[in-house]
Amino acid sequence: MSISSRSASAVALARNVQLPSTREAGAQLERVPVRIFEGSDELAEEVARYIGHLMRTRQEAGKQLVLGLPTGSTPIGVYQALIRAHRQEGLDFSHVVTFNLDEYYPITPDQLQSYHRFMAENFFNHVNIPAEQIHIPKGDIPRSEIEAFGYTYERAIEEAGGIDLLLLGIGRSGHIGFNEPGSGITTRTRLITIDEITKKDAASDFFGDEFVPREALTMGVGTILAAREIILMATGEHKAGIIRKAVEEPTNSNITASYLQEHDRVSIYLDEPASGELTRVKTPWLVRDVEWTPLLTKRAVIWLSERVGKAILRLESADFFQNNLHSLVYAHKNVDTLCRSVFEDLRRRIVYQDYLFRHKRVICFSPHPDDDVISMGGMLDKVVANENDVTVAYMTNGSVAVFDADVRRYLRFLDMSLDVFQFDARTRKQFGEKTSRILDFLERKGSGEIDLEEVQRIKAYIRYAEAIAGIEVLGLKSSQARFLDMPFYRTGTVRKAPVGEADVTVVLNLLREIQPHHIFVAGDLSDPHGTHRMCYVAIREALRRYRIERGIADPDQLALTPEAIAQAPPDDHCPLVWLYRGAWQEWEIHKVDVFIPMSKADLDRKIEAVFKHESQKDRAMFPGAYDTREFWERARDRNRATAEALNRLGLPEFYVSEAFVTAYGM
Repeated sequence: MSISSRSASAVALARNVQLPSTREAGAQLERVPVRIFEGSDELAEEVARYIGHLMRTRQEAGKQLVLGLPTGSTPIGVYQALIRAHRQEGLDFSHVVTFNLDEYYPITPDQLQSYHRFMAENFFNHVNIPAEQIHIPKGDIPRSEIEAFGYTYERAIEEAGGIDLLLLGIGRSGHIGFNEPGSGITTRTRLITIDEITKKDAASDFFGDEFVPREALTMGVGTILAAREIILMATGEHKAGIIRKAVEEPTNSNITASYLQEHDRVSIYLDEPASGELTRVKTPWLVRDVEWTPLLTKRAVIWLSERVGKAILRLESADFFQNNLHSLVYAHKNVDTLCRSVFEDLRRRIVYQDYLFRHKRVICFSPHPDDDVISMGGMLDKVVANENDVTVAYMTNGSVAVFDADVRRYLRFLDMSLDVFQFDARTRKQFGEKTSRILDFLERKGSGEIDLEEVQRIKAYIRYAEAIAGIEVLGLKSSQARFLDMPFYRTGTVRKAPVGEADVTVVLNLLREIQPHHIFVAGDLSDPHGTHRMCYVAIREALRRYRIERGIADPDQLALTPEAIAQAPPDDHCPLVWLYRGAWQEWEIHKVDVFIPMSKADLDRKIEAVFKHESQKDRAMFPGAYDTREFWERARDRNRATAEALNRLGLPEFYVSEAFVTAYGM
């Protein structure tokens, strides 16, 4: 669903689609055309559809199509859609020529993290592009040949007739390709030093940022801008901030994506989360007339309260008029009534333990073996205290986030404990042989190398034991932990397989067994691992099937009031879904359905549960690019920030608070 577009553009003519003759209201701050799609799947399908259209048009004219291609998680959906079109519709790629944007240096083509391997596994092996028409920068050439290779790569693009359509992603530093902050607008294919933020973002692929190559070969900004048409794609909330800067702020060498403003045939394709910081999305009343729905009204009043530094009930007419909210005032009887209605709406969403449900069946789905206590430890504590029948379902084993040193430590512990268990000589010998094999592997293991199956299992058991210790702090027993070990995760690498039927079946079987009244699900779709998003997809599909089985055809039609949320669902066939956020973000105040206030003692108990995850303590394998705090610190600070935000709005003052969004549908 396109939200805005450039009028009478050459892009529109090329697509043979009717675009609006003027920019849609509210998009005037955007310096390039932006299209917003409901989800990443819709975005990918639209890009693939357009590429297919260009391919057929060029083929009919007897011409080849030259594509510039990126790597990373964002374009995978496009590649999957193109592969489907090739298999199901006979889309012919034989006349397509490709040039990839970049490659790490140094790296061999067969290395797990190589972009040669990425493109082969995710695209080239599944379509009929002749090998001689595929071009990817080489990461294994001698350093003395790099400059010459850059000239050769540029000449190959020129000889192919130039790039017709270039697809781009965007890094959180604002880079395109590996053109890091400071890259010039005229740069061409070259070797570049990778920015610190980019290196940290890549750390998960290499099992630690110390293993990420410090350099990369990349098309330059000048090479990118020479393409006839460009589509930049971005998905997820973690891209929203940099997208706003690239789209709404003037061209800036520190944000190389902003150079795209200089191109006359560029489009930015976003899913809704990635568009969240654009002015027309975040504060639309600043740029256009809006329809004042209850949700938008609440959002605007909260924004105004925070902007002027006044509690909601202390806002005056002048505050609204001085901040472009005239129409909101005129849409209500008076300012006092307006503010009181928003205040009361928020107050009713604060739910104390005494008003939470009791004696119900509950499933807490935890994507990794620590998300439960990090993200909703306070709620879990209260749900257990209210004598509910709780099952914590750990969806993946989390093994890739365990350091090799932890395996060595536990093997040493087992070796030292053998005499306690009085194992016979044969058992001791078998243990010693197995241990030696594992330790020898760890000693010669290369960066990013896939662990032996035994090592993966040991790392999983370390996470499982920590998870049990964590929920025991909150009053649960080991029997209340379920380790689903979903198939999509068991690749031994950070990159996971697509969610499949087997994954959905695992979740569906648990729903059938427990028949829960309430389920808790990680609702943050910007998880750096991608695992939260994939778990969400599996649960959503399993829940859809479960509801059909139990005769609930349209759960979204069920009434959901603040008073009803904390109690039992009106129909045992239809569990209430509670969406929580992970260590990276919290729900925006206006979106929250339930605030769970917590005391200092509650927070201390939650942190103690988080501390039980020792393999993630002090130094986590994948801490994220921006945040040096430990996970328990992020959870504490996020919960404090929520409580402080409520306090500033004039609501009761709590020590900390967790936040949830609820729904009968997902």
